[in-house]
Amino acid sequence: MTTAQHLPLGSAKDLGFCPQRTRNLVEVLQAEVARARLPGAVALIARHGQVLLHETVGQQDPANGVPMAQDSIFRIYSMTKPIVSVAVMMLMERGQLLLSDPVAQYLPEFEDVKLTTAIHGRAVQHRPRHAPTVQDLLRHTAGLTYEILGSEPIQRQYAQAQLASRGRTNREFSQALAAIPLMFEPGTVWEYSRATDLLGALVEVVSGQPLGEFLHGNILGPLGMVDTSFVVPPDKHHRIAEPFEKDPDGGITPRLIDLRNPVAMEAGGAGLASTSADYARFLQCLLNGGELDGQRILSPATVRYMTADHLGSIGVHRAGRSGELLPPGHGFGLGFAVRLEEGIAAQAGSKGLYFWGGIAGTTFFVDPAKDFFALMMLQAPNQRDYYRPLFRNLVYAALLE
Repeated sequence: MTTAQHLPLGSAKDLGFCPQRTRNLVEVLQAEVARARLPGAVALIARHGQVLLHETVGQQDPANGVPMAQDSIFRIYSMTKPIVSVAVMMLMERGQLLLSDPVAQYLPEFEDVKLTTAIHGRAVQHRPRHAPTVQDLLRHTAGLTYEILGSEPIQRQYAQAQLASRGRTNREFSQALAAIPLMFEPGTVWEYSRATDLLGALVEVVSGQPLGEFLHGNILGPLGMVDTSFVVPPDKHHRIAEPFEKDPDGGITPRLIDLRNPVAMEAGGAGLASTSADYARFLQCLLNGGELDGQRILSPATVRYMTADHLGSIGVHRAGRSGELLPPGHGFGLGFAVRLEEGIAAQAGSKGLYFWGGIAGTTFFVDPAKDFFALMMLQAPNQRDYYRPLFRNLVYAALLE
C-alpha cells in the first residue's frame, strides 16, 4: 500500500521564523474556534524544503465532535485549478499542444461560439474577433464567466443551463458551455471563470485519458499525493472535514460537494479533495522548479513562465464580484494570481508571490523570493474572505528574514 509522504521537519527559528510569532498564528486560529466562527483548520508553513509548522485547531466534523487531524481531507474547490493548469503545461512540454492554439482545435464545439454585444440597447450576437486560445483559458481571458459572480444576462444563462451540475461528463460540460455566448471579447478582459473546467475536457481530448486518470498518473502519483482525488474512497470517509451545520454569520446550511460518491464530471476547476500534506508536496514541487524527490513534472523555465504575469495591459472586470478576487497590485499567470508590487495590496507579501484558494476556505501562497510557502485548510465558505488575509498577514508577521 502506498503511504503518505511528508516533507522533512525543521524548526521555526532555524528557518528564519520567530517561534513566538509562529505560535501566535495558531493561537489566533484557536481563538476563532473558541468564538465558534471557525469549525477547525490545518495550517502548514514550509521553508527551504522543511516544514516548520503543521498544526491543527478545532474540529474536523463539528456536528459529531471529531477533532481536526493533520491528515483530514478537505474539498479544495478552486485549488484544483493550479493542478489542472500544471497538467496542461505538461502536455505543452511534450509537444502535444501550443498555448496559442485555438480552443476549438481540441474542442470543436467552440468553432461557432458567439459573443453577445449590446448595440443601441439590444443584445446582438456575432463571432468574436479573436478565437479563445489555450492561453486564454489558463489566464481567464477567454471571454467566459461564472454564474456565481453576478446576475448579468450571460451569467443567468450559465445558471439556467445548470453548469454547476456534476451530472455531465467533462466533454458534455464543454458542449453545454459552448452553446452559451461569450461575455467578453477573448483576450481583452480578465474575468474569473469556468475556463479551467474546460481545460479538464481539453486534457482528456489531448491525452486520451479521463482527467482523474491523467492527473494520478502524471502528477498526483509521482508526487506521492496519495489522498488527493475526485472521489474519497470509503476507507477514508471518516477523515473528511465538514463545515458547521449552520453558518455562524448567516444561519444557513452550507452546501458543499459530495466527496463520497462518484459523479460524471471530474471538474478541473473545482472538484478535487486533498490534505495539507499532499498539497504541500505539490507546492514544494513548484517552489523547487518542477521537481520533488527525484520526480520532475515540469522544467524550471515552465514554472517561472506559469507564475509570471500574463495579463500585462489586459484589464480586470471590476464591475462584478470577479474583480474582488484579483486585488490591485496583482496580475494573473497560468493558474495562479501573481503579486506585482511589494505594496498596493491590502495584505502582506513579496513581489513575485503567487497564490490561489478554494470557495470553501482553503488557501495557499508561494513566495519564491523568500523560498517558502504556506497553506491553510478549512471548510468555512462564508468566512473565507476574512481568514485568507488574516492567515497571510500572520505568516509574514512571523518571518524574520
